[in-house]
Amino acid sequence: MKYLHTMVRVSDLDLSMQFYCNQLGLRELRRIENDRGRFTLVFLAAPGDESAMIELTYNWDPQHYEEGRNFGHIAYEVADIHATCEKLMNAGVIINRPPRDGHMAFIRSPDNISIELLQAGEALEPREPWLSMPNTGHW
Repeated sequence: MKYLHTMVRVSDLDLSMQFYCNQLGLRELRRIENDRGRFTLVFLAAPGDESAMIELTYNWDPQHYEEGRNFGHIAYEVADIHATCEKLMNAGVIINRPPRDGHMAFIRSPDNISIELLQAGEALEPREPWLSMPNTGHW
């Protein structure tokens, strides 16, 4: 058995691509446009780790998706959690659970998919502004 991908439905493909690629740093690997089924599939992965893909499914006919806490979250390992969270925050992404411990943070996609960011290797030394930053919302 081999892991293939995780699929999440998105309501705005352009906004989601902005988030996943330009802000989070994933790369588009391939795209499938299905005129008959009226949907677009976009497969993304972290640079250098193309085996762990996320599939964004965009249905052309408008649909409203409710937040599904039973989904859980998507997790990515990052080289520097402080720098990653700072970059995301500067791009307007809300840090729902700041990396107060230098190890773990949570953010959300434009469609409220919870994304966990984990520090590669040992936790970084805790520091501001993360130490005193409260949680925002839930993850």
